[in-house]
Amino acid sequence: MNGSDEVVPAPAGPPHPLDWKFSQVFGERTAGEEVQEVDIISAIEFDKSGDHLATGDRGGRVVLFERTDTKDHGASRRDLERMDYSISRHPEFRYKTEFQSHEPEFDYLKSLEIEEKINKIRWCLTANGALFLLSTNDKTIKFWKVQEKKVKKISEMNIDLSKSMGNGCIASSSNSSSSRPYLANGGSPDRSFNYISNEFSFPPGGIPSLRLPMVSSHESSLVARCRRVYAHAHDYHINSISNNSDGETFISADDLRINLWNLEISSQSFNIVDVKPANMEDLTEVITSAEFHPTHCNMLAYSSSKGSIRLVDLRQSALCDSHSKLFEEQEAPGSRSFFTEIIASISDIKFGKDGRYILSRDYMTLKLWDINMDSGPVATFQVHEYLRPKLCDLYENDSIFDKFECCLSGDGLRVATGSYSNLFRVFGCAPGSAEATTLEASKNPMRRQVPTPSRPSRSLGNSLTRVVRRGAEAPGVDANGNSFDFTTKLLHLAWHPSENSIACAAANSLYMYYA
Repeated sequence: MNGSDEVVPAPAGPPHPLDWKFSQVFGERTAGEEVQEVDIISAIEFDKSGDHLATGDRGGRVVLFERTDTKDHGASRRDLERMDYSISRHPEFRYKTEFQSHEPEFDYLKSLEIEEKINKIRWCLTANGALFLLSTNDKTIKFWKVQEKKVKKISEMNIDLSKSMGNGCIASSSNSSSSRPYLANGGSPDRSFNYISNEFSFPPGGIPSLRLPMVSSHESSLVARCRRVYAHAHDYHINSISNNSDGETFISADDLRINLWNLEISSQSFNIVDVKPANMEDLTEVITSAEFHPTHCNMLAYSSSKGSIRLVDLRQSALCDSHSKLFEEQEAPGSRSFFTEIIASISDIKFGKDGRYILSRDYMTLKLWDINMDSGPVATFQVHEYLRPKLCDLYENDSIFDKFECCLSGDGLRVATGSYSNLFRVFGCAPGSAEATTLEASKNPMRRQVPTPSRPSRSLGNSLTRVVRRGAEAPGVDANGNSFDFTTKLLHLAWHPSENSIACAAANSLYMYYA
């Protein structure tokens, strides 16, 4: 209490860990079934409403899913929750449609094969009931429109078969005794009219044997149409695309450049970031990921292979480093090794919903950055620390170069990323939270639970201005004593924008979970 006897509520503690449950699986493999390379999922993305989900695969296909459990109530889930409407069912999606987005190509100038694999998918604003999305492979970005169209079919030919067969032709007239030939299509309207009016008279009540085909709309089908193709703007492989909050522009990034595009103009783009040195021998880092700020249309962030993140203001010269803000973690003295730069390379970055925080994923950790603090990350989460003694083996089989994605919950209280053995991890990032859950992409996600004790690192103060390190695990084995499988990896996952629901890809299978 204070001086006026006013009750001051106690500060709320961290949220309780979520209890994750299996929801759905699409493309589940049977035991011993061999996975085709072209069927392996390579991209996952929810739209802003969370009612649609898109996946891309290595065969260049894009598959769309739509949510079904909210349609039955006639109102959005958010509106029903505001009215305290009890929803007992979990989020459910169904297959909507699929289309071939990219085909394999060959660059004859560089003698280079261009894979059809979908690297990234980004949803655009919807309009007039149509869905719009961007998809990209290594070289070409495409803008797609998916819309329902009614299929018109001839439902009834309305032909008197008894008379038409007798005349030997379906189109024959019952007045076949006339020797005057009929006019072909496109004949003179005047002559046609004179012919009918002078030599032909309609009996009262019409002609019963005169029949016409009838066209009706039976069902609607989804049609995907490529609206625009953005090509020939990248010398290196495109690693990311990101929509701007203005709804009109987007960026595409490769190893050395970031280009700005207008959705309506495919013939030109503007180079806004260029890290290519005059002499390529002086190249020390490359761009690994780029993302537009969710609310500020003139701000973007991009990560590098050195483990740093730059926040760029497009109102100033983006090509000048002095006009960007650098975020990097200082290296601990004596900790440098041959693998330091390799495992520090950031494979993915994501802005939080409000744009204040940036989540980054390198090979070993997840890091949460506050854009108002450039002294270092505010939180670091150990994803698979048991791999550190095995880095030499992982380097030999190239697993150390795997690119894991990351995602944040819509409320910003949790983060998630994938690991090996088809495992993925969910961490709580609220002040005081010790949540660190390990789940398996299977129908029983909790069976591979591993104790995850918290281990605080250094403190910079209270609230979110402190740094914590959590998630260290038992080395090399799971709770059942089985060794981890480094050949199966969960690289791609996405968090629903407004609910605690995660979609993740294990090879060709799409698993969905809710809490």
